[in-house]
Amino acid sequence: MPYISFLIFIPIVTALVALLIPARYTRVFPWLTVGVNILQVFIFILMVIHFKVDGSLQLIEKHSWITLSLSSWGQLQAEYLVAVDGLSFPLVGLSVVIMLIATLSSWHVSKSRKGYFALLLILNGAIIGSFCALDFLLFYVFFEFMLLPMFFLIGIWGGPKREYASIKFFLYTLLGSIFILIVMIGLYLSVQSPENSTEVVHTFNVLYMQNLENFIPGSVLDATTTGSWRLWAFVLLFIGFAIKLPAVPFHTWLPDAHVEAPTAISVVLAALLLKIGGYGILRFVYPVFPDGAVYFSDWVAGMGVVSIIYGALNALASKDLKRLIAYSSVSHMGFVLLGIASATTEGIAGAVYQMVSHGIISAMLFLIAGVLYDRTHDRIIENYSGLASQMKHYTAFVLIAFFASLGLPGFSGFIGEVLIFFGAFQSQSLNNLVQMWMPIVATLGLLLGAAYYLWTIQRMFFGPFAVRANFAELNDLTTREYAMLLPLAIMALLFGILPQILLDYINPFAESFTSMWFSLGINANP
Repeated sequence: MPYISFLIFIPIVTALVALLIPARYTRVFPWLTVGVNILQVFIFILMVIHFKVDGSLQLIEKHSWITLSLSSWGQLQAEYLVAVDGLSFPLVGLSVVIMLIATLSSWHVSKSRKGYFALLLILNGAIIGSFCALDFLLFYVFFEFMLLPMFFLIGIWGGPKREYASIKFFLYTLLGSIFILIVMIGLYLSVQSPENSTEVVHTFNVLYMQNLENFIPGSVLDATTTGSWRLWAFVLLFIGFAIKLPAVPFHTWLPDAHVEAPTAISVVLAALLLKIGGYGILRFVYPVFPDGAVYFSDWVAGMGVVSIIYGALNALASKDLKRLIAYSSVSHMGFVLLGIASATTEGIAGAVYQMVSHGIISAMLFLIAGVLYDRTHDRIIENYSGLASQMKHYTAFVLIAFFASLGLPGFSGFIGEVLIFFGAFQSQSLNNLVQMWMPIVATLGLLLGAAYYLWTIQRMFFGPFAVRANFAELNDLTTREYAMLLPLAIMALLFGILPQILLDYINPFAESFTSMWFSLGINANP
């Protein structure tokens, strides 16, 4: 069964069908979207049943897509090649859950419902396609396909400065896409398919790109003759995905996008789109250019440490609740970068675990901000006090989300960060890629994280009740809000208490990644 294709194309086809439905049937669109989301959850459950935890690619679908004969450069071959492994499978599962919750969060959207839910469905398919594509050209199509829906969802349904935020998001992401495109063209000119020995067949197959034997001798990115070009290619490809992660100094689009985006779109942006940056580094940058990863290991790890500290300091200084959560995401994605830079099994497993964990927790955090904004239309932290006395159940979910995000033991955030630190501290003795002082400095991010979350709790939820905003009633959670927050809280606790549920999928990938990377990267001579 083509489970992956179903996950990708059912929402896209449904979006096209929705465009044919008259706009006056406004109630149809959210129900149609949530129906697709529930169907995707069911399909993913079937994928879990058929997935074999052995470290290999699973549920592979491969079909010919583009074949061109070029007189001067041989034959071009692009394929519809999708599959999942220990890296992509947890992220696909995260995607189907988050898109369902984002739809529930969008239930009250009244402006241009038809366009909103159609764009949300297209975004859904593009995200899952990006996580599953193993042909670089196919990945690039899905990667670019995400740009327009997100641009319009922020630019039309966002806050007062939505045009500025959407254009800034578009330009930053487009710049990263151009860097990725340049490297993709260089790889096309340099890699040939090993399946055909009679003529040169250029391929976009990422699995072939990860084997240095498939590079054409004397080509622009051939590791044996033109190592300097490979280093430049690593830098461009890394920056392309670092913008999406985002890592400091490529992060400035994120706070603006989050502050102006509707709640549901902030949820999707933080929980899923940022993960495509980390996914791209693990899937494309390091395996294809291991020599560059060795050469720039200090820079990558240093960028991770700077992101951790700088993001946390900005979160501590933020007055807007959404901006605080946005900068906390920058800090937590810095941990992912530090884990990747370590190139140890623990570090890689921790980075993937952190991406899944942060997806769950950040979605919960932005939903919490949205719940309050829906009632008061105000996100300024200092305008609230004593909310715990008026919204007890809401406060309970806030405490779960905040403690999970700051890495309290018993929550999923703790597991990811601990694994990353284990990997980073071992790196100097195992491969000398991350210096010991870097994870030591990074631990300051944990202290700062506790500071900005605990300070926010103290200011907003304790003390005498006061709200400096115009609102009718400050009611506790509704049934729909329970339905959004409760599954996320359960997952944050479940993956914190029983981490092996996720690690059973992630560990085989981390082990194979590290062994492959050592054999190609540590011995490379940049």
